[in-house]
Amino acid sequence: MSSRIGFPKDFLWGGALAANQVEGGYLEGGKGLTTVDLMPTGEERQAISKGYITSFTPREDLFYPSHEAIDFYHRFKEDIALFAEMGFKALRVSIAWARIFPSGEEEKPNEEGLKFYDELFDELLKYDIEPVVTLCHFDVPVALVEKYGSWKSREMVHLFERYAKTVLDRYKNKVKYWMTFNEINMLLHRPYLGAGIPLNDVEDKNQVLYQAAHHQLLASALAVKAGHEINPEFQIGCMLAAGMTYPYTSNPDDIWKAMDKDRESFFFIDVQSRGEYPGYAKRFFRDNNLDIKMEDGDLEILKEGTVDYIGFSYYSSRCTSTDPEVLKGAVSGNIFGSIKNPYTKASEWGWTIDPKGLRITANQLWDRYQKPLFIVENGLGAVDTPEEDGSINDDYRIDYLREHFKEMREVIEDGVELIGYTSWGPIDIVSASTGEMKKRYGYIYVDKDNEGNGTLDRKKKKSFYWYQNVIKSNGQDL
Repeated sequence: MSSRIGFPKDFLWGGALAANQVEGGYLEGGKGLTTVDLMPTGEERQAISKGYITSFTPREDLFYPSHEAIDFYHRFKEDIALFAEMGFKALRVSIAWARIFPSGEEEKPNEEGLKFYDELFDELLKYDIEPVVTLCHFDVPVALVEKYGSWKSREMVHLFERYAKTVLDRYKNKVKYWMTFNEINMLLHRPYLGAGIPLNDVEDKNQVLYQAAHHQLLASALAVKAGHEINPEFQIGCMLAAGMTYPYTSNPDDIWKAMDKDRESFFFIDVQSRGEYPGYAKRFFRDNNLDIKMEDGDLEILKEGTVDYIGFSYYSSRCTSTDPEVLKGAVSGNIFGSIKNPYTKASEWGWTIDPKGLRITANQLWDRYQKPLFIVENGLGAVDTPEEDGSINDDYRIDYLREHFKEMREVIEDGVELIGYTSWGPIDIVSASTGEMKKRYGYIYVDKDNEGNGTLDRKKKKSFYWYQNVIKSNGQDL
């Protein structure tokens, strides 16, 4: 029997966070309003996330969870010490664009915002934790949405490039791993959540969204190019909300539809990784009478700004069909939607639980791009109930992660180059999709409820010690 390869000795075990879901301090330190600061809890959140924005200022009658979040802005040292105790090799975070350029158009960056991230990265490096930094994770300065309609406008390209150059240069000796846009394909599904795009008066949604996609792809390429000039050692990746789409049956029509659904997402990464628009996208533009405005030199920019690695989130697989009767059984849950797969289970929020899908997805991405992969989000959102003695026995989370880690081992055995794994929400955070606190992902419990009540005290769950042991054994002891 041949010996198994196992996880590489320099594998980056850790966790992943987003500024808008953890920091709070939403107007502190000179920060401007960001798009997520206008996303309340409750019924209005979904409509706003889809692009139907009601106001450019927070309303007094609504609760906005991002305004305080879990107060990471003031407590990051305490939290990083806990991550270090677990043995983290990496922590994925994002920079809030509006902390650096509050309106997006200032002549000079906000020094107080820059200093905050200096301190954050210094604290990570103190514990030998590698910062993995997303330049834009679902937050755009609100002033740019109000003035330009966010990524609808070409103006955003050079504003983002200037922001990117500012932080890439500032932290060039502290950060090695970067990503440009978080889950860039979310733009098509939740335009305001993903890219700050309002759709209130839009007649041709596809025209607007694919033009905005072109602007983001340009901005990503320019940031990659600038980063490599600032520090050739930088590793700069893209980030895909991934998850294989399965055909419901072996009907060729189902198989084609599943492939077509996957291509909706691959479209972005095809451009970011290969540097050109794929043929199927050009056909889609033709068939739908989309006129994507490009300037001279755009195609060269895309070609010169390809990424070094593929970052991706994996929570669940999806399933689709061409049969109208089968489609009636579609379930909500994950933003991408899916029909119920009879061979998989689901989380409390209706997200498909499919560990084998992680192996399939990773192999699919490796075969397609032949670039190193980095699993930068994965985890289980669940209701955690403290016991009478205060302990939190989240065995369901441990079971979920264990099964996914087993498949990660298989991915490595398959010959896929895997950089690392940063699980989503290593500490309880505000849910991006629902704004809830009760949908918890963390190894660390935060005392806060959906209405914003609680002490914000941190407490270790059972999974804290389990993940600590996984990292210590480099994935050998699951």
